[in-house]
Parts: sequence; C-alpha cells; structure tokens
Amino acid sequence: MIYKKFQDLELSALGMGAMRLPVGKSYEDIDEAETEKMVAYAMEHGVNYYDTAWGYHDGQSEIVMGRILGKYPRNSYYLATKFPGYDLSNMDKVEEIFEKQLEKCGTEYFDARVIIGLS
Repeated sequence: MIYKKFQDLELSALGMGAMRLPVGKSYEDIDEAETEKMVAYAMEHGVNYYDTAWGYHDGQSEIVMGRILGKYPRNSYYLATKFPGYDLSNMDKVEEIFEKQLEKCGTEYFDARVIIGLS
C-alpha cells in the first residue's frame, strides 16, 4: 500500500467508501457478511481510511460500518462521515445529528466530518 502524508497522518492512497455496499433486496438492506469480508480484505492490504455518511443506504451505512470497524483497534483506521447539509432543516440540529452519528458508528470521534450540500 502507498501511504500519503496529510498533516500528521499517514493515509492509505486508497480508501474504502461505504456509499454502495453489497445489498440484499433493497438499498438499505446491507449484506453485512459480505461487507465484513470487504473490510477485512481492505485492512489486510493496508487500507486505513474509511468513509461513510448520514444518508448512505438510508442511514444504515454508518451503523454497519461502525459494527464492522469496531472489531478493529480504533487507532488502526481513520473514519470520516458527512453531515447532511443538503437538507436545510438539519442546520439547527448539528450537535444532535453529530452525537447520533457517533452513536451509529460506535465511535468516540471522527477523523473527519464534512458538511455536504453547502457551497
């Protein structure tokens, strides 16, 4: 794996995004066993950057990725998520949504959090 220095981090040149995970009968029905295999393969090959978002898979991506990544030491990967800024009704719920995202991902912190939908 090639790693790139970003500030004080060594990020893998390739990351794993969780926008289009394997699914069963519907978009929100993530095949967790297959996703777990994908994450294991990525980890074994040096991927250390994982990206999810509030709206991916109708809100299930953060939950599934949190469960799977929670099996690894937290200092072995970087986790990013995105705030749903595309829905302006969320703007007065930034802290509430942030806390929910931490809960859904089963983590105490994010390495990056981006507001999407705003320019």
